[in-house]
Amino acid sequence: MSLSPAVSTLCENPNQVFLDVAKLLLTYADNILRFPNEEKYRSIRIGNPTFSTKLLPIKGAVECLFEMGFEEAETHLVFPKSASVEQLKLIRESIAAERDQRLSRGSPVQQPASASAPQHPPATSSTPTPQPAQQPSSLESSMSFFVTLQSNFQHVMLYEDADLQQKARSSMPHQEMSSAARSKLEEARQADPGCKVGLEDFLVLELLRWFKQDFFSWVDSLPCSRCGGPTQNSGSLSPTPEDLRWGAQRVENHFCSSCQLSTRFPRYNNPEKLLQTRRGRCGEWANCFTLCCRAVGLEARYIWDSTDHVWTETFSPSQRRWLHCDPCENACDKPLLYEVGWGKKLAYILAFSKDQVVDVTWRYSCRHPEVLSRRTRVQEAWLLDSINRLNSLRQRSLSPDRKKELVDRLLVELVEFISPKKPKAGDLGGRNSGSLAWRMARGETRGAGTETSAQVQASGFVFSPSEQEKSIRLLHVSYSAASDRYCRVSSGGEATASWDRCVWSQEAVFRKLEADWQMVYLARTEGSAVGRVSWRFDLAAAGMKIQSVSIMASSQTFHSGRVRWLLQSDRLTTEFSADGSTQSFPGLGGASELLVSAELSGGDGEAAWQHAQLFRRSLKEADESSFEIVIELQDA
Repeated sequence: MSLSPAVSTLCENPNQVFLDVAKLLLTYADNILRFPNEEKYRSIRIGNPTFSTKLLPIKGAVECLFEMGFEEAETHLVFPKSASVEQLKLIRESIAAERDQRLSRGSPVQQPASASAPQHPPATSSTPTPQPAQQPSSLESSMSFFVTLQSNFQHVMLYEDADLQQKARSSMPHQEMSSAARSKLEEARQADPGCKVGLEDFLVLELLRWFKQDFFSWVDSLPCSRCGGPTQNSGSLSPTPEDLRWGAQRVENHFCSSCQLSTRFPRYNNPEKLLQTRRGRCGEWANCFTLCCRAVGLEARYIWDSTDHVWTETFSPSQRRWLHCDPCENACDKPLLYEVGWGKKLAYILAFSKDQVVDVTWRYSCRHPEVLSRRTRVQEAWLLDSINRLNSLRQRSLSPDRKKELVDRLLVELVEFISPKKPKAGDLGGRNSGSLAWRMARGETRGAGTETSAQVQASGFVFSPSEQEKSIRLLHVSYSAASDRYCRVSSGGEATASWDRCVWSQEAVFRKLEADWQMVYLARTEGSAVGRVSWRFDLAAAGMKIQSVSIMASSQTFHSGRVRWLLQSDRLTTEFSADGSTQSFPGLGGASELLVSAELSGGDGEAAWQHAQLFRRSLKEADESSFEIVIELQDA
């Protein structure tokens, strides 16, 4: 019988150590097989002295439990109802066969395992139990940390299931995203022939945009399933067998005070189920998004942050580095977002892929000494040794070429980690996923010590006439909020996806999709007193100037919300109303540049951010323009 990787590692322990651990592992397995309906035999408390002193320190022991089918819950390892009993038997028989061989060679006879789960450590063996290198003083802390490592490392293997990847691909507009990525790559190469970006880089941008805007939705609290009114998270409910089947060890009780009804919100941990529910918080978002990345052929890894957040990284072959990707925020390559933008006090950030675990904490910090002072849960040498053990086990079946590739990548990362990054404008914004109360409670509305004015994200995009537009003396641009696309009407209908791709600057503004009402609009982010966005047109570089300008824009306000539209040029500055009608501005004739800007402010209560809106449209009105600028050109 060929041994599994975990059992092979277990066999490397000294003989008596192996026999002691095998006895415990076989007891856990046999109890489940003998009493399949007894819940007490399907869970192992992480704080159990037997587990912490006789299993956790032994290499391969906890790995064997995960290979049997155990999964991590909050305080226990659990063998779920959905786990394969055949897999459990397979690992059990491998361990039993190795034990029998060792006993037949004259090892001391062990007492048969008890029919009940062990609650106390067996008698101390004459051979001392080996401990991992520099075991931390807090055994419980290291035990919990190791279980987190092993659980996440095992979980990411779900993303490699070919059938599951196919289900993910069937849920997404793969061809449309690939086509858009190729078009944007071509645009980038035309603008900068030496640019070091590839198709994968643009594909992940398309995937992030689609995932946040069209596919997944954030849940603070679910609407009441009876009256549709607001609910409050009021503790936990017991998971059903169906919940447990999909990895939902925790079920939130979203209680409606109006009709006294509890709406259940299972926190599913299986990405296959999340393809159906398409909702949750950062755990569900990162879990499902990482699967989607793997489904379209991107190398991806799941990122776990000890300060309670998770996201994804994708590997860029063209840039030869890993890129930070947060689907909740539609953010790419902004690793300082959490420390600088949200004000997080980081400690441990670990990356899990099908091939390895990597401590990537240093990519996400520009304050390394502060972070190091907070890394007190486990000793650094112990953490490094544990990661190396897990990687050695997982990489046994890899080819020499693949192992070398992983080592080369790791070396590049280590060089990157040595020099802390400096914050950029894009790293400074506060969190925009989740309710204001939820983000304020977590201290993630904006970076500590930064001012709102620092949250300005300048895209720097400038509309300038192309050769075709110069020849027809027309620059005509429209934007549809429903489809989230710009159309360069005067340039053959050239399209650009995403509202922020063509803005000159934006501060505290985002695109809000109301899935229930099927409406969409631009609004300022929660917690921001003011939101600003602008579009710039420069004609001088093309040797042209304005002959005439007409603008159509729409905005809506509620309660005390305010929207102020402003037109600025080298000849005129004026305010205008945006009521959806087309307006002309003859005073702009002869100007060589134009800035169109909108400022959102005011509103009442916690929903004040919603009381000033730009371009509000029904999602069914994808062909309707929300914003349109027509500039007739003349020679300068």
